Amino acid sequence: MLIDILTIFPEFFASPLECGNVKIAKNKGMLNVRITDIRKFTKDKHHKVDDYGFGGGPGMVMMVQPVYDALGSVNSGDAHSILFTPQGKRFTQKRADELKEIEHLVLVCGRYKGIDARIENFIDEELSIGDYVVSGGEYAALIVIDAIARLLPGVMGDIGSAMEDSFSSGLLDAPRYTRPREFMGMKVPDVLLSGNHKEIDRWRRKESLKLTLAKKPCLLDNADLSDEDKKIIKNLRNRDGKEE
Repeated sequence: MLIDILTIFPEFFASPLECGNVKIAKNKGMLNVRITDIRKFTKDKHHKVDDYGFGGGPGMVMMVQPVYDALGSVNSGDAHSILFTPQGKRFTQKRADELKEIEHLVLVCGRYKGIDARIENFIDEELSIGDYVVSGGEYAALIVIDAIARLLPGVMGDIGSAMEDSFSSGLLDAPRYTRPREFMGMKVPDVLLSGNHKEIDRWRRKESLKLTLAKKPCLLDNADLSDEDKKIIKNLRNRDGKEE
């Protein structure tokens, strides 16, 4: 898989791309990441990439020309380009799983007040990592790259671990525990020490539903729930005084 990053801060990626699952994916030849400096495609000697926005208002806007030319320099015709913007669709685990199947991604990182809106005519997809503002698309690019890299075959030692992550099933993951069995009076649930894998699976499913209902109930609207799941949720709501 090839991922091209378009940015005005190439140095931003020096350390993060050499850590964890991204480094493993690169070392195994599963992932190739190239970084293109948008400043190299400017038309003036000062490599200026931004200007005052038409219509006034605070903040600077990135010019469309250098971004367009940078995009053209890496797009061989079959690449899927992504622009990070607050108006994009929210990035999800499901989308990460879909993107890992694309052979060539181009990630466009804006700065300042964003890129001249005309760039949208040359972009395949707009993504947002959440309803908040960070300094630039570089942060979003790292999140997307890491989310994809860990799903590539052979990157994680136990791919089953990724399949049980929060959001992979549409729900939050159940609580996880390790040694010691007791810490400051808090004990690991007995069922996890029982060796009864059927009961452990049932416990984890119930805890997953309980956590999702308590912390992110909106996820339940689109989750694939069995009749047993629905019964558990109903009982949890009744217990908490949330009977419908």
